[in-house]
Amino acid sequence: MRFSTHLYALLTSSLLFTTVNLCMAKETEQYKPSQPQQLAQVYQDDIKVKEYWISEKLDGIRARWTGSELITRNGNRIHAPSWFVKGFGKQVLDGELWLARNSFEKTASIVLRDTPTNDWKHIKYMLFDLPQHKGDFTRRLNDLETIVDDCTSPYMFVIPHFKLNTKDQLMAKLDELVAQGAEGLMLHHQRATYQNGRSANLLKLKKHQDSEATVVAHLPGKGKYLGMLGAILVELDSGLQFKIGSGFSVLQRRYPPQIGTTVTFKYYGYTAKGIPRFAVFLRVKPDLTKS
Repeated sequence: MRFSTHLYALLTSSLLFTTVNLCMAKETEQYKPSQPQQLAQVYQDDIKVKEYWISEKLDGIRARWTGSELITRNGNRIHAPSWFVKGFGKQVLDGELWLARNSFEKTASIVLRDTPTNDWKHIKYMLFDLPQHKGDFTRRLNDLETIVDDCTSPYMFVIPHFKLNTKDQLMAKLDELVAQGAEGLMLHHQRATYQNGRSANLLKLKKHQDSEATVVAHLPGKGKYLGMLGAILVELDSGLQFKIGSGFSVLQRRYPPQIGTTVTFKYYGYTAKGIPRFAVFLRVKPDLTKS
C-alpha cells in the first residue's frame, strides 16, 4: 500500500480504509450533488485513433455513485436495493446501470421504480470513470480496475476498454459490435483529465445519429394501419417540426407515445431544409425527474 506519510498521519487508528480509498483520498474532494457530469461529443474523423481508449457504448441508464447513493444524470435519486450497492465504497463513480444489449426499456423499468424489486439482481453497474480523480484517463482506468478488484459487490464491473491503431480498424470493430447488437463505441483520449460538461476528449461513434424531440400530435394511419397511429408529429428544441412514421411496433401504433412526451429517434444526416433524414422512432425517453 503506497501513500504519503502526511496522509498517514491524518488517519486515526479508529478508521478503516481500503487500499483504493487510501489512494483516492488525496485526489478527491467533497462531492456536490449539483456537480455536472462529463458528456461526449460526436466522433470526428481527424483524430489519432491510437491515442484513445475504446469501449462499447452501452444502452443503459447512466448513474453516478456519490459515495452513499446512486443518482441519475439529472441528480435524482435511483432507488436501488441496499444489497445492490453494498460494498460500493465512498469514492464517487460514473457508470451505467445495464441489463443487456437491446434491453433499454427493460432496464429503465427496473431501475427507475420508486420501490425496487428483486429484478435488480439482473442489473450490472458498469463503470467507466472516476469524476473526482485528478489523473489522466489511463490512470483513472487503472484505478477503476483496482476498485472493482477490491470491491465485494457482485454487481460492479468496469466496461472493457481496448486500443486500436487505425481508422479502418475502428470502423471494422464498429461494424462487428453493431452486428452483435451493440449501440456503438465510445472513445476516450488517454491523456484527458475529467471535464465537467461536453468534452472534445470523449467521443461517441455510431452507425447513425440520434436525438430527442417532443410529441405534438398523432397522425392517423392508412391501409394496414387504419384505425391506428400512422405517424407522430414532433418538435425539436429549435421549434422545427417533422413527422416520424417508422420504427413503431403494432402495439405502439395502437397505444402511441402520449402528446407532450419526449421520444428518441435515429436519423442519417439532414435534408436541405435541415430536417433529420430518414427519422426512425427508437423509444420513449424515461421521465428521470420521477426517480
